[in-house]
Amino acid sequence: MKQDQMNADSYQNSLLTAWQHFINNEEYDASFIPAEVLDSWKRSRDAGVDPYGIIHDILSPDELNIKINNNMQFIEIVHPYMDRLYSVIKDTGSYILLADNDGIILDYVSDQDIVAVGQEKTRLVPGACRLETIAGTNAIGTALYLKKPVQLWGHEHYCEAHQRYTCSCSPIFDNDNNIIGAINITVLKEHAHPHTLGMAMSAADSISKEIKLTKAIENVERISAQRNTIIENMTSGIFLLTQTYRVSQVNQYALQMLHLSYEQTIGKNIFDIINLDHTLPSRDQHTFLKRECYNEETSVTLTDSTDPPMRFRVSIHFIKDNQQNITGTLVRFNEPELINSLVKNVSGFSAHYTFHNIIGESEPVQKMLAACKKAAQRDSNVLILGQSGTGKELIAQSIHNASPAAKGPFVAINCASIPNSLVESELFGYEKGAFTGADKNGRPGKFEMANGGTIFLDEIGDMPLNIQASLLRVIQTKEVVRIGGRYPKPINIRIIAATNQNLQQSIEDKTFRGDLYYRLNVFTINMPSLAERGPSDIRLLSQHFVNAYNQDSGEIITIAPEVFPILESYAWPGNIRQLENVIERAINLTEEDGIITPCLLPEDICSFQPGAALRQPADQHKVIDPAGPQAGHAHKKSLNIKENEKALIISALRENAGNVTKTAKTLEMNIRTLYRKLDKYQIILSDFRG
Repeated sequence: MKQDQMNADSYQNSLLTAWQHFINNEEYDASFIPAEVLDSWKRSRDAGVDPYGIIHDILSPDELNIKINNNMQFIEIVHPYMDRLYSVIKDTGSYILLADNDGIILDYVSDQDIVAVGQEKTRLVPGACRLETIAGTNAIGTALYLKKPVQLWGHEHYCEAHQRYTCSCSPIFDNDNNIIGAINITVLKEHAHPHTLGMAMSAADSISKEIKLTKAIENVERISAQRNTIIENMTSGIFLLTQTYRVSQVNQYALQMLHLSYEQTIGKNIFDIINLDHTLPSRDQHTFLKRECYNEETSVTLTDSTDPPMRFRVSIHFIKDNQQNITGTLVRFNEPELINSLVKNVSGFSAHYTFHNIIGESEPVQKMLAACKKAAQRDSNVLILGQSGTGKELIAQSIHNASPAAKGPFVAINCASIPNSLVESELFGYEKGAFTGADKNGRPGKFEMANGGTIFLDEIGDMPLNIQASLLRVIQTKEVVRIGGRYPKPINIRIIAATNQNLQQSIEDKTFRGDLYYRLNVFTINMPSLAERGPSDIRLLSQHFVNAYNQDSGEIITIAPEVFPILESYAWPGNIRQLENVIERAINLTEEDGIITPCLLPEDICSFQPGAALRQPADQHKVIDPAGPQAGHAHKKSLNIKENEKALIISALRENAGNVTKTAKTLEMNIRTLYRKLDKYQIILSDFRG
């Protein structure tokens, strides 16, 4: 021990001599000094640190208060470790200091007899900066610079005031391995012991672990709070279940849907609260939660209630860990009404047209619009009567969009386009297993999808007689019973029906029920034909179709004035739909000048005009060549060119399966020119499609 002490004293004496030469910039053999110490001396000297001076870089009280408040959580974690360390080394003239990553002392615990000396000479007080650039070589500043634990003994310090101490410091790291501070133990140099550094390192390691744990807990709490907020704000009833199907979390929406309280559910087995499928025996209830599903319609009953089953759409998802082991189950309940309110967005069941989209200024149209606007403000059933092509669905959509049900779905179904065997399932839906080939989960019908909105039954006159009875029952009861179902489902819908048939004649012919007719015929809308609307509306509609094309294509197509008299005098048996098709055809046949002329109209429309005979088909035009015998040869050559051109077009159409755009590219021909050629050679596109 004496030999160790003599060696220590000899080292300190040699170190003092070397230090004195160093600060005076004198040559001296410093090879015995540890490299980390000597390098730190050099940094201190380069920074202009006064080795005999007293540290004056101390924060003001206000600055220190801000610093402490910003690090309060850090201080509260570290201080108990400082107290435990001090209990081991007290009464040895010791300091235990906590500094932040800027080297500012935030907190300390010390012997009273060293406080006065420390504050006067070493300035080891809260707010003092211990960086090497300020305090020279010292354990806190050097440890922060080297980013590792450091012990400095006596004269290894750069400033003379610190050389009576031995300081042991270890940095404290956060979750990302960044230094957030340092803990330092300072004792009188005669009490120095190598184990002191180990104590500082052990404390720093424990502090880092606690900070990481605290951070992890905070993250868990934050994630849990976020999860709770998300769950509580979901428009679905949510149950989180443990592996044994106990309820670990439930949101208020679920409690309201199922008429339960928090105390009735939390911690309880889900099967002690509800039956997820009342058709299953109780022993088979667990099988329902052993498979994932999405929005499967299910009957739910409370185990302690005799009320009729409630119907929900249930989704089941498994919660898995990183090894894909199931750790829990999420059960989500949706009310069918909520699902149906989304139908207009996800299924395209929405109405696009309003009364502003109806073109016409004739008296019949104005009377019809007045009746439609009155109908829109009521919830009575509407029956729209009119010929095909008069725009019955446009009127139905306009009534819907002007009604209180405008925010709900608009579901249109053409009764004439559905096979008789499927009409009932399409309209009213079916339960799972209702018939062979049915969806295993069941399926809602169009009436359920339209709940909260409008259902448009187009071509109601073609509905099978047996289905008419079911429809009548739905109108009377405002309830739907699915095929294979036992419980009626209340619905709130507006019914708009339309037909081009004479329903009164159909009643006489026993193909349409009289009682259904009178249920639907509450508010009747008679659609005027295009011929009844008169010339002014024909002109307006023609120009409207051309303007719409111009807006979509960016081109400028115009109608020649002499076209309107021809259009206005035609009977239009196909009504507005026929007029739109005629205008579209003429647009596709226009020349480069973009003018629709009479010669671009179909022959049957022009034939209604007194001067129609003046317009001859292209193949009736003959070229008379005054050259005599050569005329026949020239005409024959012309026919050969036409036949070759026709053959090329037909070949290209076959190659492109009747696609006009691709055919035009193949022939390197303008698409309008191709349409004119098709019309000229009487080539029918449908012959090449499919």
